[in-house]
Amino acid sequence: MKNLIIRLLVNAIALAAASWIVSGITLQGATTGKRVLTLLIVAAIFGVVNAIVKPVVKVLSFPLLILTLGLLTFVINAAMLLLTSWITGKLDVQFHVDGFWSALFGALIISVVGMILNAVLPEKAEVH
Repeated sequence: MKNLIIRLLVNAIALAAASWIVSGITLQGATTGKRVLTLLIVAAIFGVVNAIVKPVVKVLSFPLLILTLGLLTFVINAAMLLLTSWITGKLDVQFHVDGFWSALFGALIISVVGMILNAVLPEKAEVH
């Protein structure tokens, strides 16, 4: 349970960094509390998407992953962020990614922030 909460917080921080840095990623809320709640909801959805959909996509695209020497992973991460944006739109959560390039840059930032946070967290709290 503790590991799940840490993963949620790491995802929320990484998503906050992406929305702050990339102009095409918007996170709305009238107050700071509502923005934090929105971030936690988006982080939970992003975690579920990465846990369920991403492995299937990686398996199906394995030959292309090998052919591109793993660079397709960035495109897959961007697609997961776009899928998260689509799901949050259907749930009326105030999070939106404007397009592929915003998703790609956002996914890169989320990956970097996640790696940095994982480096300072205890090993049991590793987030993928």
